[in-house]
Amino acid sequence: MPVSEDILNRKGARKASEIPNEVLELLNQGEIESVNLTEWLSIDHRSLVKSILPAIGLEDKVEFVISELEQQEAHSGMKAIRMTGALLDKVMEGQIDRKREEIIMKCSTHMSDSVRCWATFMNKTSNDSLEFKLKYIETFAADPHFGVREISWMSIRENLSENIELSVNLLKEWAKSDDENIRRFSVESIRPRGVWTKHIETLKQDPHQALPILNILKSDSSKYVQDSVGNWLNDASKTQPEWVINVCEKWEKDSDTRATCRIIKKAKRTIMKDN
Repeated sequence: MPVSEDILNRKGARKASEIPNEVLELLNQGEIESVNLTEWLSIDHRSLVKSILPAIGLEDKVEFVISELEQQEAHSGMKAIRMTGALLDKVMEGQIDRKREEIIMKCSTHMSDSVRCWATFMNKTSNDSLEFKLKYIETFAADPHFGVREISWMSIRENLSENIELSVNLLKEWAKSDDENIRRFSVESIRPRGVWTKHIETLKQDPHQALPILNILKSDSSKYVQDSVGNWLNDASKTQPEWVINVCEKWEKDSDTRATCRIIKKAKRTIMKDN
């Protein structure tokens, strides 16, 4: 049965308890996308697994995946997404390459943003190069859905942090993309502190390493990107305030634009609060 326009065009509940039962059921079946963080966090990934795995040819793995999720109490949110993606990779180990690729493709292009989030943690092998991992994640970094974009950088942040020099060298090309989502990924994925993630200590102590990316984006036309650059510098200001002040002063001289002014204001908010 087609989903009604009222449901598709909903604004989304502010509290989990206010999500209509019909909407929650459709979210847990993978029939619609979440429209805000409240819905995103309310999805029960055990129910989603029951709906999705039979449809992608893994009906015999449903019990195993749900059992593992329940053992780890990973029912919703980031923990459930990360674990489900890893479990799906595990259950596909015996599949032939063609079958594996088919399953990954079905998840990567699924209607449900949560299933696409699973896919960001799939296709993982320790032998893959950072270039390969970034190429795989690029589709998710450009996804129209806010949740998929956020999970995309979280899924690869640990890999990026292991070699900052190489990561910056690769991501500076992303910073030149025509797609604002890709440009935003190039800086958000390596924020020194970030959100819901481990800090990158080398960038907290030596933020200068990311300057090739930051300089490219210092006057970006997109507020989405501006916010990320400003937040990056604000992160750095908590350990290297003088460095951030120097960068901002240089940008003020070199780039007298409204975009740069907006970035600098965000970048210096902790510094200004402390003074």
